[in-house]
Formats: sequence, structure tokens, C-alpha cells
Amino acid sequence: MIACDNQLTARIIPCLDVDNGRVVKGTNFINLRDMGDPVELATEYEKQGADEIIFLDITASSDNRPTALSNVTRIAQKLSIPFTVGGGLKSIDDVKAFLDAGADKVALNTTAVQNPNIINQVAEQYGSQCVVVAVDVNRPEQSVAPRIYIHGGRTLVQRPFYSWINEIQERGAGEILLTCMHRDGTGLGFDCELTGEIARNAKIQVIASGGAKNEEHFYDAFAAGADACLAAGMFHSGEYRIDQVKQYLKAKQINVRL
Repeated sequence: MIACDNQLTARIIPCLDVDNGRVVKGTNFINLRDMGDPVELATEYEKQGADEIIFLDITASSDNRPTALSNVTRIAQKLSIPFTVGGGLKSIDDVKAFLDAGADKVALNTTAVQNPNIINQVAEQYGSQCVVVAVDVNRPEQSVAPRIYIHGGRTLVQRPFYSWINEIQERGAGEILLTCMHRDGTGLGFDCELTGEIARNAKIQVIASGGAKNEEHFYDAFAAGADACLAAGMFHSGEYRIDQVKQYLKAKQINVRL
């Protein structure tokens, strides 16, 4: 039986990309469509067998922070599985606010790139298991070096991709959420080459994100070495259920929690 780690099961994580209190889904981070209420979707996904839920406030600002905190509290009250929250967290006080609202982990992206010390601060204060660093990467062609983006995929960062991956680990993060923008919403499957390369060489857990459309895509990513797979559209649309994907993976000798 294949597992991402000898002791850990392969995790399936539905993602709630939230804009102004509603779950949305787009393609390559644009053309967003309304997909429903975050609380209803989170509770449904737990019933289906989700291992975790990730909530990302993709247009976070001071204007909608109260809405985000309210949604986090409402979701946390309904869930018994791990719950990660990200989007617009700029300081250790922001992190505390969301953890106090019921989140189990925080996902840091833009702030981590602009102020890497926050990774150390959160890890030291709350533990590495609480810190997920999200990396939005774009590589439209295999011959092109992976490029890092922040601000919801809108701003290119002049920072070498592989050195940033190493720095994330050295600073104490517990997981890397690797979202391949060139696959996001395309249905072409995860970028297993890039994700697998990072996962095989990482000392921490790596979550594959971007491009899943069917069960086989999950199998390919886990076989490549991913520790977890994140998906949104294929679950939001109702085309696939999480328990359905897990049954497929189990039949393919992937170690999952049923």
C-alpha cells in the first residue's frame, strides 16, 4: 500500500476560496464564480470524509476581515477535523485572532514573503504544526524556471523559487501548500513533476494544489510523493464526492482514512 509517509495517511483537503463571505472558484485565479456558503460546504465535506478544510480569504482586506472572522467562527463550531485559515494575515496579532476564532492552523503567503520572520514567530509561539506556508507558483512551460507570485497571484516576486522553499522549512513551517497557478482550474491535473520534486526533497509535508478534475489526478500526485492533495471545483460542482475519491485511492493501494 502506497503512503506519502510510512506513518501518515494521504490526506484529501477541499479548499474554500472565499470572497466577501461566499465560496468562489475561477480559472488561473481569475473569472470567479459563486459556489455557495462556506459553512454549508465545510460541514458537507466533513460528512463526505474530508481530512481537513482550508479556508482562504482570497481578497482579504481590513474591510472584510470581520466577515472572515465571523465565517471562521461559524465553520469551526461545526467541524471536528483540522481547519486551516489563510488570506490577509499580516501580523502575529492577526494569526492570534483567527486561532482564537477556531482555526487550527494558519496559511501564510504574501506576508511570509514580505516578512519571513513571521514564520519563525508563529512556529515559536504556536508550534510548527500550526504554520502552513502557501506558495503560489507559475510555470507555464517546463523549460521556464518556476516563478513565485503573491497578492492572490497578481504580483510576481523576484525571489528564487527553490531557495524560498528551503527557507520556509528552515524557519520552522510545518507544511507547504504548493499551488501551481498554471494548472489552477484547468482540470489538467496537478503538476506532479514539480510537486513531486519538492515533496521528495522536503523535510516537511507538501500539499499539492491546482488542476484536479478526477480521481486519477489524486492518485498521480500521491504516487509522485505529495503528502496531501487540495481541490475545490470538482467537489463544489458535485461532480465528485470525497468518499468516492478515497474509495478509488484505496483500490489503487493508496493509504487513506475512510
